[in-house]
Amino acid sequence: MSAVEATTTPATPAIRKTALNAVHRQMGAKMVEFNGWDMPVEYPAAIGCGIINEHMAVRTGVGIFDVSHMGDIRLAGPQALAAVQHISMNDASRLAVGQAQYSALLYPEGTFVDDVIVHRLGEDEYLLVINAGTREKDFSWVRENTRQFDCAVENLSDDFTQIAIQGPKGVDLLQKLTDAELSAVKFYWVTRGTVCGIPGVLMGRTGYTAEDGFEIYVPADEATSARVWHQILAGGKEFGVVPCGLGSRNTLRLEGKLPLYGHEISDTINVWEAGLDRFCKMEKEEFVGRAALEKARASGVKRTLVGLEMTERGIARDGYKVLDGGEREIGYVTSGSPAPFLKKNIALAYVPTEFSAVGTAIKVEIRGQGVGAVVVPTPFYKRPKK
Repeated sequence: MSAVEATTTPATPAIRKTALNAVHRQMGAKMVEFNGWDMPVEYPAAIGCGIINEHMAVRTGVGIFDVSHMGDIRLAGPQALAAVQHISMNDASRLAVGQAQYSALLYPEGTFVDDVIVHRLGEDEYLLVINAGTREKDFSWVRENTRQFDCAVENLSDDFTQIAIQGPKGVDLLQKLTDAELSAVKFYWVTRGTVCGIPGVLMGRTGYTAEDGFEIYVPADEATSARVWHQILAGGKEFGVVPCGLGSRNTLRLEGKLPLYGHEISDTINVWEAGLDRFCKMEKEEFVGRAALEKARASGVKRTLVGLEMTERGIARDGYKVLDGGEREIGYVTSGSPAPFLKKNIALAYVPTEFSAVGTAIKVEIRGQGVGAVVVPTPFYKRPKK
């Protein structure tokens, strides 16, 4: 390599690590690169883990996840609400202090910058939780599209270690470690309290598993993060708690039909196609993407996201082609895998609307062959009501 080449070759981005990285490695987790982060995909079977065991623990008991790779953007100031309303599709004016909502940031074309959870932390303070793979892009986009508003926009993504405590016994586990009364916190609400001796910890009754549970935000230094992680595991022994990785996080969210950026939503997919219209409040004041969505709705949706269940032997993987009865390509799989709790092979796919009715028989191309599948109701899994 010449000196000129050496000075012009772009540097390989350094892989990022959460404050719990050393803990995951000490526990023997299988680590993978995910959106530029070194993350655990599963923990060893020797400690009762593995993707299937982790998945089942969350469905029937409790599991914990390191989700510190997720991003956090704070908007605060006199016009914080106006700013949030302008950049997001849901109606943040409906939020009480301490309440959260699912929403999305949209491009002017009505397609997705990212999906987000908007938390109202104070009268003029909001926290957006964003995806790991879009952290820098999202922050730049939010900052650029809120310049006209009197509010500060801060990137707090590296300030917190975020731990998700998920499953029907998750609330009982966290209650052992905090002075906050968690039974008073409804789903998609937040509270603050002392957790593992740390005061003022934000706790949100939210998650990405289609189960009950909390996500907690503790200081991002390695010592504190490791102590909290181990205290949660110790406190959860009576509930059968297990550490969980990205593998089970993906199968859990798929059973619940929770979208993943770059799969079910992207900058080429609009809100109507993704089936997220219940979160898009067209009746509120102007927001980025609204005009394009009005036009798209008027012209009619041409494709839509559906749930598939394989009726023949085979697993529909991300990116596989979807075929009609004559084996003509009509769409593609966005996410697919075995569903450990349901004990079926399931998938989400985009197909033309004429193929979207429940019961429609289609095929998925697997290793060059059309394999039978059927359109089924979604979400595939709903947690039992208490």
